[in-house]
Amino acid sequence: MQVYPVAAARDEFVHDASMALNATIHVLEIELADADRGVYESLALRVARHPSEAEDYLLTRVMAYCLEYTDGIAFSSGLSTPDEPAIAVRDRTGALQAWIDIGVPDAARVHRASKAAPRVAVYTHKPPEQLRRALAGERIHRADALQLIAVDRELIAAWVRRLERRMKIGLSVSGGQIYLALGNETIEGANRPFTLADEAGN
Repeated sequence: MQVYPVAAARDEFVHDASMALNATIHVLEIELADADRGVYESLALRVARHPSEAEDYLLTRVMAYCLEYTDGIAFSSGLSTPDEPAIAVRDRTGALQAWIDIGVPDAARVHRASKAAPRVAVYTHKPPEQLRRALAGERIHRADALQLIAVDRELIAAWVRRLERRMKIGLSVSGGQIYLALGNETIEGANRPFTLADEAGN
């Protein structure tokens, strides 16, 4: 397992002139300590939220970025670039290594993603059955290789209730459990992987 030492705060900006005028910018300072992957980073994120983007979608996007954090990771330019993943991981040549989506993408989008990247993951903040219904039985390239993650909806909801334009956050992962430190309060939860055939995860 590769271990990344704590580094100086890394800035992640969303460059999208079409969003800049109307978007709400959230400045998030996140201390990431993912013991399961051996990833420890100080992240300084400036995340643009489009007026049509729900807060739970935004925070699922931020959580997925943290849980997938690695060299070459970046947010897309936003909702004005629908042909791009919400989060992409690229190697040093610019080749797409991972397509990470949020919510309930349709089957055509996931099919395209699976042909474009060696790895595709979807973090959904909706009931898993919604994503399962959207994808099951549809033509999807390498459907059995999809990584589907049901985000802890109570954890996201608790974060939404405390969401501010500027926040300092601690996000720790150990043994599959997620610990979210918001001010003097720590909230605990766990995401859950599921499959298209899994009927138990409504």
